[in-house]
Amino acid sequence: MAMSLATPVEPSELSAALEDATSDQPHAAKALAGGLASGALHAYLFHGPRGTGKRAAARAFAAELLAQGSEDPDSARRRALADPSPHPDLVWLRPAGSQHLVGDVREQVIHAAALRPFEGERRVFVIESADAMQEESQNALLKTLEEPPSFAHLLLLSAEPELIAETVRSRCQPIAFAPLSPEAVERRLAGADAGSDERRAAARLSGGDADLAALLLSDPGRRIRDIAEALARAACADDPSATPWRPLLEVSETIGNESGAIAEAELLERAETAPKAEAARRKREAGEAARRVSRRERTATLDLALALCGAWYRDLASVAAGAPELVLNADRTADLEADAAGLAPARAREAVELTLDTRQRLRLNVAEELALEALFFRLQDALA
Repeated sequence: MAMSLATPVEPSELSAALEDATSDQPHAAKALAGGLASGALHAYLFHGPRGTGKRAAARAFAAELLAQGSEDPDSARRRALADPSPHPDLVWLRPAGSQHLVGDVREQVIHAAALRPFEGERRVFVIESADAMQEESQNALLKTLEEPPSFAHLLLLSAEPELIAETVRSRCQPIAFAPLSPEAVERRLAGADAGSDERRAAARLSGGDADLAALLLSDPGRRIRDIAEALARAACADDPSATPWRPLLEVSETIGNESGAIAEAELLERAETAPKAEAARRKREAGEAARRVSRRERTATLDLALALCGAWYRDLASVAAGAPELVLNADRTADLEADAAGLAPARAREAVELTLDTRQRLRLNVAEELALEALFFRLQDALA
């Protein structure tokens, strides 16, 4: 079946794809250039914080690997760089819900790695979020990592490599990705539908995570940011009747439910193409897996909102201390100046600690509404 190229790249640009993908990661660029030059390594672990370019670098690196030895290198690169890719020798495995299914790892990577290339001289297997592999999957993958076919290359991507077994990590060449600078993140946001001040604020608030910065410029991200700011400012206003945590609970529930529904639909679709016995099991487990995704995304939304709330208080401390150039919310300086008027920097710093403490509590599965309500009253006391 013919497939369209979702992200076409002109032939004249193809040789620069890897350079572009690693332009803000000089150490990773050097390591990958060495890997291409030698061609001897067959397993790599791209590791580093989220939003630092691992995915784009892996796709560009895979494209270069597939171009080497191809009868038409430009065509091989172009198809490998497309997402989704129609190149028959590029397998890109993403988690099903919150985890990689053991069956997917076995069928799409371990068994497929033994098959010779459909074209050219190489096959490339990318495991995105490799830390989401269960122990059984990681153990099954060991033999392929230890004795890979000469034509097979495995690229593992991880933001939490400590969750990957040492036996797996030790068989991969590590490629480290560092957090991006605010300037680098802002450059990546150049095409976003936002003003320069909002782009600058998103870049500064992201902590070097370009994916998070892009989220903050989306409709859901703007909604979360507005709710977080409203909660932070309500505590400054000292209104005893305010309940600003409730909109946060509502939006987190909505995002969690939507993410769970998407995950369940994807899992059921994958089950349709699985062997009959495996398909029945996957369908039974789809609902529980979707609920895990829903809980994870709800918690992630709450955590992001509280992080933004803490960033607001951090900015208040900066403004109150006479250092407005350190502000992260660069597009909302007027509101920060109004809230900081007469506020002691130490009180704002205490508010930062309170939000951090609640973020840690929520990770322990405490009652969300009670935790947020308690935080609000503690913030009011701190900022009074």
